[in-house]
Amino acid sequence: MALSFALTEEQEEFRRVVADFADRVVAPAAEEFNAAGRFPVDIVRQMGEMGLFGIPFPEEYGGMGGDFLTLCLAIEELGRVDQSVGITLEAAVGLGAAPIFEFGSEEQRQRWLPPLARGEALGGFGLTEPGGGSDVFGATRTRAVEDGDDWVIDGGKTFITNVGTQLSSLVTVTAFTGEGEMTSIIVPTDTPGLTVAPPYRKVGWHASDTRELAFDGVRVPQANTLGTRGAGFRQFLKTLDDGRIAISALAVGMIQGCVDECVRYANEREAFGAPIGRQQAVAFKVADLEVAAQTARQMYHYAAWRKLEGLPYKREASIAKLYSSEQAVTAAREATQVFGGMGFMTETRVGRFYQDAKILEIGEGTSEVQRLLIARDLGL
Repeated sequence: MALSFALTEEQEEFRRVVADFADRVVAPAAEEFNAAGRFPVDIVRQMGEMGLFGIPFPEEYGGMGGDFLTLCLAIEELGRVDQSVGITLEAAVGLGAAPIFEFGSEEQRQRWLPPLARGEALGGFGLTEPGGGSDVFGATRTRAVEDGDDWVIDGGKTFITNVGTQLSSLVTVTAFTGEGEMTSIIVPTDTPGLTVAPPYRKVGWHASDTRELAFDGVRVPQANTLGTRGAGFRQFLKTLDDGRIAISALAVGMIQGCVDECVRYANEREAFGAPIGRQQAVAFKVADLEVAAQTARQMYHYAAWRKLEGLPYKREASIAKLYSSEQAVTAAREATQVFGGMGFMTETRVGRFYQDAKILEIGEGTSEVQRLLIARDLGL
């Protein structure tokens, strides 16, 4: 297949539909639900009705039969107006549903995937632990031991998304099941012994659900083992590779949102008798943001294309995530500068972007980890 960055007619039409939904439904409510720190369950339900949570999954599992790039387009458009809603979609599909589709048995797919793909339920991925971070394998303390036909799980997870909402139904947990053997296990969120802590008070992503989990003698059938025993480490590495492309799309949404807001504001706001956009100091800032948006977008499109073509894409995923996340932090800072005092108000989109930006350099692997992965892939 020849390399092309042109979207298909179906992808472009779908992108416009999601963009319209973002502008009409998400944007007007964003300040309110972010200020309240409230998960926007009604909006998420509407996203489910649109099929957004099932974009990359076959119709037989309740999905839309689309592809990974189409999912990223939707994440970008939502992230353009609100990052909390964008990360809710990214995590629900990439971390909650995709591992079950990618690694699960046919029985597990038939049982767990349809409500996730239809947006009737949300899933999470329990990887990070309180003493962990970048050193996931070495820092994991959660254990699962066999007891008859069951697993009994003890331990804890931190910074887990979409596990404490009205729609949350399951979390896939990584645990050691033997010496150096990590296994992924599907745990329904209503399982006795699983405690879901109150939501964190965060710097940004105020309307995204993020919590700590505690497992105290949590018992689930061994039939809930995701795929095969001992495959957990390989599974989460693959999941993170895909997630880095999706986070890149989310970051591009922020950069594009900064461009859009700055163009609008710089044409409306007057100083010294003229719109501030006529001042090169402002105009050049906005021009640089547009360069960053277009460059970062091409990076994640290329990484997604390699994934869809069955080509190696680990390096490209890290490059896209590293560049776009760091540019998003710059874009939020520069957009706030263009807005001046108003940019420091969270009633403005750029003010909320300023709060949300930093986590993009941390989640799905820090910038330092991305540089390490790129260097290793180069043979260093």
